[in-house]
Amino acid sequence: MKTMMMITIAVLMTMTMAKSDETKTTTPKEFVTAIAGTPAKVGNHLKNEWEETKEYQAKSWAEMKTKWPFTMFKGNQ
Repeated sequence: MKTMMMITIAVLMTMTMAKSDETKTTTPKEFVTAIAGTPAKVGNHLKNEWEETKEYQAKSWAEMKTKWPFTMFKGNQ
């Protein structure tokens, strides 16, 4: 079973590589530029995810405060 999975993965990788070779070749300069830009891309992605998480948590906490059992009866007393 493991051998069959390895063969399948190898065939898929070969097909993917062959397909990508037909469409475009990467120059060394493009490769270096892509590698050099990776840390900035990762940093930006993490920063964006952090901001989205903070916004979601603020919204979630605000909604939770209105639904909390102790605050539901505050206006009725």
